[in-house]
Amino acid sequence: MSTRKILISQAAPKAASPFEPLAAKYDVQLDFVPLFKNEAMTSREFRVEKVNIPDYTAIVFSSRTTIDAFFKICEELRVKVPETQKYFCTTEIVANYLQKHIVYRKRKIFFGNGTPESVLALIGPKHKDENFLIATGDSNGGKDAITKAFEASGKFKFTPAIFVKSVPQDLSGINLHDYDAVVVFNAADVKSINFNYPDFKQENLKVIAYGKSVKAALEAEGAEIAVSGPSPEVPSVAKAIEMFLEQ
Repeated sequence: MSTRKILISQAAPKAASPFEPLAAKYDVQLDFVPLFKNEAMTSREFRVEKVNIPDYTAIVFSSRTTIDAFFKICEELRVKVPETQKYFCTTEIVANYLQKHIVYRKRKIFFGNGTPESVLALIGPKHKDENFLIATGDSNGGKDAITKAFEASGKFKFTPAIFVKSVPQDLSGINLHDYDAVVVFNAADVKSINFNYPDFKQENLKVIAYGKSVKAALEAEGAEIAVSGPSPEVPSVAKAIEMFLEQ
């Protein structure tokens, strides 16, 4: 049976993407359906982590979602963020978003080029004595690329803290077995499938996994993976889908 429908567990791209020519070339329908959403932790949930925000002199952000969640929790816990607080962001877009919550001052806001290494370079010897709080989410187990980079460096005092939780989307109107394959990117995708379909059986549904954490989560569930990446042979999601369609 030729592949006709593939579900991709993310929001539809807003600009031109490699998915459009792929769909035309193979005459396949690509449906973009996020399987989970991110929400700020409640102050009660955050307290379980036993993280005292005023102890930290610098905060590391990699998304606008974690910025909103951080300031929401600070408000709920009545934590006053000092003007001397320093902020290290992965990109300029994330850094600019801080203006929603604070007065933007270049002397205390720093941003990289999108890589964890660029954030570490920003810190350098000048800020090495700061006590860093890394704002992260639970969809990656609280250990994102930034946290791993800090661990590998071994030069800085830091603590990762979960400010954002992944919540399954309501998939009651979707039958996964209407699709020939589903593309998943995150362990939270697997969590959502288990939540929405507690008696789910893979049967003939093919699974394309993109990311180490989601591959591990799928394998833990005993799922069969048709194509996985990233790898030299599978450098992108589009390539993973193409390899599947060529099988």
